[in-house]
Amino acid sequence: MNTLALGPSWLDPDYLIQTFGLIGVLVIVFAESGLLIGFFLPGDSLLFTTGLLVTTGKLDYPLWMVCTLVVAAAVIGDQVGYLFGRKVGPALFKRPDSKLFKQENVEKAHEFFEKHGPKSLILARFVPIVRTFTPIIAGVSRMNYRSFITFNVIGGLLWGAGVTLLGSALGKVEFVHKHIELILVAIVLISVIPVAVELLRARSQSKKNPGNGNGGGDGGHHDGPGTPNPPAERGRHAKR
Repeated sequence: MNTLALGPSWLDPDYLIQTFGLIGVLVIVFAESGLLIGFFLPGDSLLFTTGLLVTTGKLDYPLWMVCTLVVAAAVIGDQVGYLFGRKVGPALFKRPDSKLFKQENVEKAHEFFEKHGPKSLILARFVPIVRTFTPIIAGVSRMNYRSFITFNVIGGLLWGAGVTLLGSALGKVEFVHKHIELILVAIVLISVIPVAVELLRARSQSKKNPGNGNGGGDGGHHDGPGTPNPPAERGRHAKR
């Protein structure tokens, strides 16, 4: 199957799967779910392609086993991110930028978590970049562990198994199979729409409220860009 390389070859889903197999898929899902360095990896398109390759017999594993392992990798990845956030705490917001770390990504995830609360662990699964940092922010905020596990598992199931099963189901459609490169482009475009909307919204609010660090439009209450809320305020999520 020939796919369109969406950037470097090592970020092309088909190349990654053909080169590293199912183990590679699991490692990438794990890294993208909670490691700071995993935010740039192709999660959605990778899972979709994995499901398609299972259906077409090019990835010789039972679909149920692939889905189970993918969900496990996603859930464990978020778990590691949460524990990392609890250990690092507010210091994460003071970490300097580097090639693999941008403070703005932490701020976006923080705002997303503050806006949506615990259910952000489910919603963020479908938003690139944000899905990597949200479990870390949940740890920084010391979200109640039982609530975190519940939403983590639900999100892992809906995203990990859901996107893989979607790829498997659509892989049986002749049009999709023949135009997989276009489908992957569509998935990437759809997945970045939420990020683009948030950026446009933030830019619009910054123009309306110059000098106001919290954007003024969503009732935000963190102290400013890159600064976490006081522990007492962040802890409100632990009571949900």
